[in-house]
Amino acid sequence: MSLPTMFLGALLSAFAAVALLVLVRRERRVSVLVTAAGSALLMPMIWNSILNWTGAIGLFSHDLPFAPFPVSWQDTGTAVFTLAGTAVALMIGPCRHDAPRSIAGTAAATALAALIIDVYLY
Repeated sequence: MSLPTMFLGALLSAFAAVALLVLVRRERRVSVLVTAAGSALLMPMIWNSILNWTGAIGLFSHDLPFAPFPVSWQDTGTAVFTLAGTAVALMIGPCRHDAPRSIAGTAAATALAALIIDVYLY
């Protein structure tokens, strides 16, 4: 996967994460939205870069033969990396005083946005 493709997908993930957080989670704190967007941008780039550097992109990129949701291990890795990165960034950043359940919900919504973009758009 080329760097411009990775960046475009990650950028779309960031926009989707912000939209999902605003529309579904009703998040209004700019610091939380910026942190989630940054994680949704950075974490897919890191995961896909690891796959490229190790030459494992071909091993992880076989889509499930289920047309409505053709997910692959590469897509799943994007979601897991995004979930972990967002949760850590929120816990040490703008949500350090929030309830763990709230942080987990915000991180999960961000990861879901990254997964959906990864599965369907690149």
